[in-house]
Amino acid sequence: MVFSSLPFLYFFLPAALLLGLTAPRKARNAVLLLLSLLFYFFGEPRFVPLLLFTAAAAWGCGLWAQKRRGCLPLLVICVLSLGQLAYFKYADFLIGTVNGVFGAGLPLLRLALPIGISFYTFQAISYVADVSAGRVTAARNPIDFAAYLTFFPQLIAGPIVRYSDVQTALGDRHVTLSGFSGGALRFCVGLGKKMLLANVLAEATADFAAAQTQTVLYTWLYALCNALMIYFDFSGYSDMAIGLGRMFGFDFPENFRHPFASRSVAEFWRRWHITLGSWFRDYVYIPLGGSRCALWKQLRNLLVVWALTGLWHGASWTFVLWGLYFAALLILERLFLAKWLARAPRWVAHLYVTLAVLVSFVLFSASSPAEALSQLGGLIGLSGTPLWDTATLAALRQYGVVLLVSLLGAVPLVPLALQKLRALPHGDAVCAVLQPVAALVLLVVSTAYLAAGSFNPFLYFRF
Repeated sequence: MVFSSLPFLYFFLPAALLLGLTAPRKARNAVLLLLSLLFYFFGEPRFVPLLLFTAAAAWGCGLWAQKRRGCLPLLVICVLSLGQLAYFKYADFLIGTVNGVFGAGLPLLRLALPIGISFYTFQAISYVADVSAGRVTAARNPIDFAAYLTFFPQLIAGPIVRYSDVQTALGDRHVTLSGFSGGALRFCVGLGKKMLLANVLAEATADFAAAQTQTVLYTWLYALCNALMIYFDFSGYSDMAIGLGRMFGFDFPENFRHPFASRSVAEFWRRWHITLGSWFRDYVYIPLGGSRCALWKQLRNLLVVWALTGLWHGASWTFVLWGLYFAALLILERLFLAKWLARAPRWVAHLYVTLAVLVSFVLFSASSPAEALSQLGGLIGLSGTPLWDTATLAALRQYGVVLLVSLLGAVPLVPLALQKLRALPHGDAVCAVLQPVAALVLLVVSTAYLAAGSFNPFLYFRF
């Protein structure tokens, strides 16, 4: 089950809100746990035991770490959690690599990837790590902890919520009218991003990839649509997850802050998939020494973190190369580019980031390094590719409006406009009317798209 589906919007969610908000205080977490398991069961019934095993293992290791400050409980949960992640996600990648390098004929396992395993695995590890370091107190009640790890808004594709983010709310939460309405508005905005922008951009990307004739402009349109599609798909899901959390009385961390407004790649990654970046910073980069060590070690730490970041996104060499590509850019910025970008005109810095990101997501979406090289070559017109043709101009006319709206939506134009509107006399009253009306319109139009059976994938489910 996905958030952008009619069964979720008009059956599961109303029932979940009714049960979750009216349950007795002592039973609320048990109700949330049952609802979350039911939500997961609709999509992955055979992997519910695996999810429960991870929750039980993390809870037990947390209690163990509370009694015995040391690395052994953390080592155990890392072996258990990362072991099952490696088995389901990376086994065929390793087998294929061995077959390719050594000419072995090992059969592939062709395992189905449990939905959300990359996300709840990291949450389990961060919980035990925080208990071991004394940053949080271990959960005594297994129901409360399982409700945290399996909570359906963030279970499938994040944000990566740490136990410290919700520990207080698990024990005692209050749902206010302003919190609920704000969460509903955030959910509708995310749904609109997904249905009205990401899905249309996905269709455009598929059309560009399947086109018989390729031109330089066509390849750039593909790269632009692809990058914006990934952004609106994932940030839309994160908006829906954060909104749902507020509707149930939880405050999830932000996951995106208009990354395309960045002036450096380092800033881009402080704004993009924030919870993943902070996870790798706190649990990999800093333990390796972070930035408080010799320069060569800092660069080594960046390479390790970004190779792992690439692998986290997928079991393919293109993802590894994608991570190392960003590592190279961040290393160059740390060595000399950052100072130059700080002095450069704003538009130059934005252009640099935009080009770097567009190239990165061509690599990200390619099925092989060879395909990535072919598409990157198309960006600069290798092999005599023409600049444009009539098919390119027709595609630009077809998708030009959604591209323009997406470009405007990718920068903080709307928040700035709302801020200026609120500063006007009676601005708050106008916003109080406009926002719920806009949310209702987004919900109705998105529902119409769903009823028409429009293309509706979720990119990050495969991670």
